[in-house]
Amino acid sequence: MLKEERWYGYSMVAPAVIIIVAVVGFPLVYSFFLAMSDKAIGQPAHFIGFANFAKLMRDETFRITIFNSVIYTIAAVSGKAGLGLLLALILFHIHRGRKIFRGLVMIPWAIPLSIAGIAWMWMYEPMFSVINRTLLSLGLIRTPIPWLIHPFYARVAIIITTIWRGLPFYSLTFLAALMAIPQDFLDSAKIDGAGAVRRFFYITIPLASPLLLIATLFSVMMTVAHFDIVWTLTGGGPLNQTHIFATFSYVEGLRSGELGYGAAASLFIFPFLAVVSYFQLKNIQGRI
Repeated sequence: MLKEERWYGYSMVAPAVIIIVAVVGFPLVYSFFLAMSDKAIGQPAHFIGFANFAKLMRDETFRITIFNSVIYTIAAVSGKAGLGLLLALILFHIHRGRKIFRGLVMIPWAIPLSIAGIAWMWMYEPMFSVINRTLLSLGLIRTPIPWLIHPFYARVAIIITTIWRGLPFYSLTFLAALMAIPQDFLDSAKIDGAGAVRRFFYITIPLASPLLLIATLFSVMMTVAHFDIVWTLTGGGPLNQTHIFATFSYVEGLRSGELGYGAAASLFIFPFLAVVSYFQLKNIQGRI
């Protein structure tokens, strides 16, 4: 059988398929089972249909969680994409010390997330933080900003930290896309009189768009599922005002012991992500 090309191909991908099914497929299916039950720690599960999802819509904290997750994802992904593209363009035009600068860009990605979260928590400390002291010394603020105490500033702090953390991934992905563009296209456009701005929007962006879209889709998935940064900085506080899906699900499912309710919270965004992923991938296919 292995002498046939079809069966040989199946045998080569079989280990990866088995691992994906075991690590991703089974937990996903089991999560759906939990979400449809009243399973609690130490208690048997009973099928209750969509009761957990109906309960979520009546939960005021979960409605705040939906708002936080949407704002957090849009702001963080937009910031990572914009600053990542800008940083990629800077790295692309640096020739001397190129390897050193690219290595420095990777530092936020290389630092363990828990350690980075603790460092940023110290930087956001209201009275003695380096951020507030710098802003006060520059005269940009008159009183220290309560970064992790006030709900609005806590959300801003989480978004800033998330952008800092994800910037290396975006910048190096965009840099790879820029380096893959044939220089002949850019030179021909330059000879035809196209300026730098026109070359960027009419040649660079269209040719790099498949990789940019893939990076954006991946970033949306990772940002929605973020847990470490939010939990380290605020733990969902103050007063449950900075919860996102992952932290809300953790608190309700594991800390409170209501596994079914927590699973329903974690799967609430699943249909939306599935639809977005489908159309995004169709868009990418059309560009390749």
